[in-house]
Amino acid sequence: MSRIHEALKKAEQERASAQGGTVPSGFASAPVAEPPAYEDAVVPPTAPNLGMPEFAGAFSLETLLARCAQPEWKPDLQTMLFMNGSDGARGTEEYRTLRSRLYHVREKMQLKKLLVTSALPKEGKSFTAANLAQVMVRQHGRRALLIDADLRGPRLHLMLGTPLGPGLAEYLMGKADEVSVMQRGPMEGLFFIPAGEGIENPAELVASGKLKLLLQRLEPLFDWIIIDSPPVVPVSDASVLSKVCDGVLMVVRSNSTPSDLARKARMEFPDQMLIGVVLNGTDHETTEYERYYYESYEKKVTPTQL
Repeated sequence: MSRIHEALKKAEQERASAQGGTVPSGFASAPVAEPPAYEDAVVPPTAPNLGMPEFAGAFSLETLLARCAQPEWKPDLQTMLFMNGSDGARGTEEYRTLRSRLYHVREKMQLKKLLVTSALPKEGKSFTAANLAQVMVRQHGRRALLIDADLRGPRLHLMLGTPLGPGLAEYLMGKADEVSVMQRGPMEGLFFIPAGEGIENPAELVASGKLKLLLQRLEPLFDWIIIDSPPVVPVSDASVLSKVCDGVLMVVRSNSTPSDLARKARMEFPDQMLIGVVLNGTDHETTEYERYYYESYEKKVTPTQL
């Protein structure tokens, strides 16, 4: 640091001499500040400015809690299984099982940023993402961030009964910072970034690098980041989004998803990225074992298994 200081001092002296002035008396004695130390849960603002408003100061949990919006949520209690006050609602136990299995995978690989997708629309990916985020924060002290990255057909704000924006689109376009687009839910530990305003060419925005920066800054503050993506077959967004995630959970709908399209969607992701397949929309009498198909990352899923 002393070399930097001396170089700055010399440059100031030369500039002052050329202008016929003198070097400010305080310059030579002013101490050079050392870089601040950051704790694990604080992210330093050292990433390059990619066109969005720069967040002032270190990004900590305290800052998040102080600035995060808390609009009134009016969730659809028919679909948001853990917000109706009943721990025994149909489907809740299956989500607890899914949570347990994801933690088992986490013991063997890095798994915090989870992409939830499907082959086609209306197969239950948003339903799965939202309820998975809810069951994660039912464990004491856990925090989960739910992100609606389906910028073409957002649904999560309708299920949660919360404003559409500002959201991810505003952040990607540089109109808002991380905290401005985030909401706190009625469940302790649950945070949500809605999709935001409609935009053209969402795949290009997602691939711009701003989403990766967002996740880098937020990841230390959460136990899980669950991202709802557009369906795989119609558009390329899910494949782009998966590159900034640790794993992919694919949802298929019972007696609905064509097997050839399910195989086509599966082939968009490397074997090690696809950590599980959820069978949604099964009959009420179907057993828990049949309700969820799960494949460990150690057991590769081949197209014929879908």
